[in-house]
Amino acid sequence: MKFFIHPFNLRFYYSLIVAFLLCSIHVAAQVIIPVETKNTALILQSNVANDLGIIYFGKKLSQPSEYAAISQMYKQSEDYTGVLNSAYTSSGSRNLVEPAITVSHADGNNSLDLKYVRHSVKAMDNNVSLLTVVLKDPVYALEVNLFYKAYFNEDVIEQWSTIKNNEKGNVVLKKFASANLHFKGESFWLNQYHGDWAKEMKPEEARLTHGIKTLDSKLGTRTNLFQPSVFMVSIDKPATEDEGTVLFGSLEWSGNFRTDLELDNQDNLRIISGINNYASDYTLKPRQEFTTPAFIYTLSTAGKGLASRNLHNWARTYKLLDGKGDRLTLLNNWESTYFDFNESKLFELIKDTKKLGVDLFLLDDGWFANKYPRNGDVAGLGDWEENKQKLPNGIASLVKEANNNNVKFGIWIEPEMVNPKSELYEKHPDWIVKQPKRDEYYFRNQLELDLSNPDVQDFVFKVVDDLFTKNPDLAYIKWDCNAVIYNAYSATIKNQSHFYIDYVKGLYNVLKRIRTKYPAVPMMLCSGGGGRVDYAALQYFTEYWPSDNTDPLERIFMQWEYSYFYPAIASSNHVTDWGKQPIKFRTDVAMMGKLGFDIVVSKLNETDLKFCQDAIKNYNSLKTVIFQGDQYRLSNPRESALASMAYVSADKSSGVIFNYLVNNRYGENSKMPVRLKGLDASRKYRITEINVYPGSKSSIDMNKEYTGDFLMKIGFNPDVNSSRTSVILKVDAI
Repeated sequence: MKFFIHPFNLRFYYSLIVAFLLCSIHVAAQVIIPVETKNTALILQSNVANDLGIIYFGKKLSQPSEYAAISQMYKQSEDYTGVLNSAYTSSGSRNLVEPAITVSHADGNNSLDLKYVRHSVKAMDNNVSLLTVVLKDPVYALEVNLFYKAYFNEDVIEQWSTIKNNEKGNVVLKKFASANLHFKGESFWLNQYHGDWAKEMKPEEARLTHGIKTLDSKLGTRTNLFQPSVFMVSIDKPATEDEGTVLFGSLEWSGNFRTDLELDNQDNLRIISGINNYASDYTLKPRQEFTTPAFIYTLSTAGKGLASRNLHNWARTYKLLDGKGDRLTLLNNWESTYFDFNESKLFELIKDTKKLGVDLFLLDDGWFANKYPRNGDVAGLGDWEENKQKLPNGIASLVKEANNNNVKFGIWIEPEMVNPKSELYEKHPDWIVKQPKRDEYYFRNQLELDLSNPDVQDFVFKVVDDLFTKNPDLAYIKWDCNAVIYNAYSATIKNQSHFYIDYVKGLYNVLKRIRTKYPAVPMMLCSGGGGRVDYAALQYFTEYWPSDNTDPLERIFMQWEYSYFYPAIASSNHVTDWGKQPIKFRTDVAMMGKLGFDIVVSKLNETDLKFCQDAIKNYNSLKTVIFQGDQYRLSNPRESALASMAYVSADKSSGVIFNYLVNNRYGENSKMPVRLKGLDASRKYRITEINVYPGSKSSIDMNKEYTGDFLMKIGFNPDVNSSRTSVILKVDAI
């Protein structure tokens, strides 16, 4: 039998072989452990005292044997601990900086000193390898396994840990990070995000100074509301789109998170990320182990654009549900009707769905509850039976009407939540997250169900399962989550410090059950906007809702920032009546991701309707390149009057460029040509304007041909101005 390795994979196998060889190489009692991807290397080293440290994280060296010489090149101030560069910093012994792990042993001792024991590398497939490093305390029977899952071609690493209690009594985990990174550099710059409802993903960049900068959330659920868990760190100088060394990081966890960034006395940067240990001491019984969520990161030495494409490629292939698949366009009734609808109104909207030319009609909030009807956001949550007054024939009649119009039907739910004014609240007060001796405090007039309770998990699963059992043709779920946790307490948990963690684990248990039974149904991850957008949740969802703010001008800025971390196929963008822009501008902006509409189709004039119908056809012809193409940011709306974003197919044969005027001051326009990216310099291309509003003419000469070299070095002017505020250009190789 003969074995053949495709040349494309030779580098991966070579790197893996080198890693195995280096695993057994001891240099002066030191063990070098490389974690290599296509372009980067994270190098671990165990010293003579079996302390495991990080000696390098940067561009991969051509000669792996030279990694051992890196430490000799630095002549920094004294490390008084010997563990400043620890790969997983423990506390209570000689460490003087922020730890990754803190424990209280069975005998009450709080010290920990983790020593390298062994490691192994496993090839998961021809692109993915898993390094496992075993650390143990020489005094106490506590073991920590560090896992580094390297995605070679994507330059992405997932890192997590397991903590095993081999002691005879209970061990209490006080802090339990997923990852602990260490960087050397001249300076470090943090780009973080903040926001609120309708103001998501606002960036702030600043130089990191000595001490600790903490990014965290204590909201329990919808945890990204004020502080998203994603961040960037530039090394030596702030990275630009195409230049500089930058790390993108994010925790795969839908609950409280914490990332510490500490500039130490040697001027090196330590990054520790994991579940927030706030009010969450976790007790491990003998023989139990705790597994942390994964921390995902990618390092680019060629700017932010490459880092984002690394994450996009990784997410579509390995994490996002159906990341290589298609997405449904839809019409949502929310801004058409809000809570005020009945069966006949919805029948007309379903007909409008077909008329508009989209794939699916989505029924939003307000379709359920009878004793306390859901006619506003003050009642009904938790009572998931059809409202008999609004829908006398149930959901089934709507699904049937959708089928009759050759469109699909989807529905909104918020199954984790309950209104105090509901039958569920009356029947199961023990299912609700609330302190027994304190006044209830509401977020959007609602409380959370206690997902740490298995009975509640069964209930939430049944909400979804019943909908599909009764309506097998149901084709889409919008899963909302509008509240944060006040007065955290579970009526069934004995140790209340486990609550925040067990709540999230309960959520994942439900989602796993749903995906086991309904693996392919598209689901939108909605959380009052972008309050729960992370890759742990997105493995169960096909898309997320960036913000309830759908003003297209605002969305340009939001979608720009989200796009650094999440691919376009995952971003749900709807055309609504928010903002004062014309229908063309609103539609053009929404087409940068997964397109939907939330408008009153019957109120569109004939020309606007014709434009929307044609735009949907254009969108359907371009979906593949938008969803699967490489994304390039060409003109930053925070730095220019022009926002320009491009998507280019992997084979460089086609692309689409979205251009928008974001400054309406007098005379603003696309003064300069926009340099394209990602094309083949040797090929010729033709540029065509699409989504031209009926009755108007394009100012673009669509008969000219340009080399990729010209378009990338000189550029192309989309002719954006006050009378052409949005311009979409289709790029085709000849």
